[in-house]
Amino acid sequence: MNRYAILLLLAPLIVAVVHARVTANDFIRLPSEKHDSVAVDDDSVGTRWAVLLAGSNGYWNYRHQADVCHAYQILKKGGIKDENIVVFMYDDIANNEENPRPGVIINSPDGDDVYHGVPKDYTGEDVTVDNFFAVLLGNKSAVKGGSGKVVNSGPNDHIFVYYTDHGGPGVLGMPTNPYMYANDLIEVLKKKHASGTYKSLVFYLEACESGSIFEGLLPEGLNIYATTASGPNENSWGTYCPGDYPSPPAEYDTCLGDLYSVAWMEDCDVHNLRTETIREQYHLVKERTSNGNAYYGSHVMQYGDLQLSKDEVYMYLGTNPANDNFTFVDSSNSLRSSPSKAVNQRDADLLHFWHKYRKAPEGSARKMESGKQFAEAMAHRMHIDSSIKLVGKVLFGLQKSDEVLNALRPAGQPLVDDWDCLKTFVRSFETHCGSLSQYGMKHMRSIGNLCNAGITTQQMLEASSQACPTFPSNSWSSLNNGFSS
Repeated sequence: MNRYAILLLLAPLIVAVVHARVTANDFIRLPSEKHDSVAVDDDSVGTRWAVLLAGSNGYWNYRHQADVCHAYQILKKGGIKDENIVVFMYDDIANNEENPRPGVIINSPDGDDVYHGVPKDYTGEDVTVDNFFAVLLGNKSAVKGGSGKVVNSGPNDHIFVYYTDHGGPGVLGMPTNPYMYANDLIEVLKKKHASGTYKSLVFYLEACESGSIFEGLLPEGLNIYATTASGPNENSWGTYCPGDYPSPPAEYDTCLGDLYSVAWMEDCDVHNLRTETIREQYHLVKERTSNGNAYYGSHVMQYGDLQLSKDEVYMYLGTNPANDNFTFVDSSNSLRSSPSKAVNQRDADLLHFWHKYRKAPEGSARKMESGKQFAEAMAHRMHIDSSIKLVGKVLFGLQKSDEVLNALRPAGQPLVDDWDCLKTFVRSFETHCGSLSQYGMKHMRSIGNLCNAGITTQQMLEASSQACPTFPSNSWSSLNNGFSS
């Protein structure tokens, strides 16, 4: 029996552990009564700007573009003009042949279309790190492709940035290479602050290990407040996934949203945001995203200038006039929801391939294709996992390897001291062992630990060469995907 056949036989067991459980303590807050609050006058807010970025492509990553489209609709209903909203999305979902509702994207099982009207500022190969940084900095001359729209903000303006995708320690995925590294993002934010072109900036970040993007890196004093879907050492979660409760409509084989993202956006959908502070939303989202279970949920974190959390959400997102009578209420007035489930972000692709395989007619081309996709994804995971372990053993021996690769730095310290070393080591590994991909980003901490342990570039090259004596030629090869650093 060949390896792919074995993987398909094991698939039900693998998918079983992908699905998460929750306790009865999980609940979603909804408005139940009105309370008095001081409204924020429009005159007190400069121009609002927003940058929305979905960092993935592929139908199995449907949820990321659905998240961004939903965020756009909130901003639009909140009164933010299109000229002040910049959208990055690969735009390969709405009209994908896999999409059961062509031209439509939904972000919840009973949700409306969130794709209509979304600006296509930067799509396809124009969704790059360089373009994202140029847009944030308002550097129109540095933008390549796309609409050319940038954040042309002034000193009294408020900026909202939302990113959703896969991530890993110190890194955020992109649909193009290279990926976005934490130190580069922080340097851009510092440069934006030095330019004096905003009053305050709020950053919402959805990704695995997203806390590592700001931990030990984002200083106070930049007038930047950031929240992340997870801590520096934990996964984030997809939601509204096949086989879960609540499930997407039967025709969907993919997760519709991400737990942290859905939490803050569904809160915005039903509240008058003039009456809700960022801090209040943070606590609500934190509780919902923990999902009542410390293992299957994640811990929403906050970084930077925490005093900005006293601002009303309205200062950054506007507010939907239809919600004027729906003021924010505290937990004592919340309504309990039915339990929800979640799926580890890194396993959502496997879930998609398996449900696609299971539902396809026997002997059909679709069944063969989905079976191959599942098997190749599993084979790639095993290759990356084993290659990283082999690199560690070559460098440190059998006894010490796991200790070095799995080491966690104390809270408050960044992932790595030498970010150039990390990027060089990633390229060295990918040169010999193939692309890390969205799954392999989980190993960034192990690679960073090699830098922290004083390994040289030559040692890393030699260890990678020994771990991967043959260069992978499949779809995961760095020849096809390029390098993530």
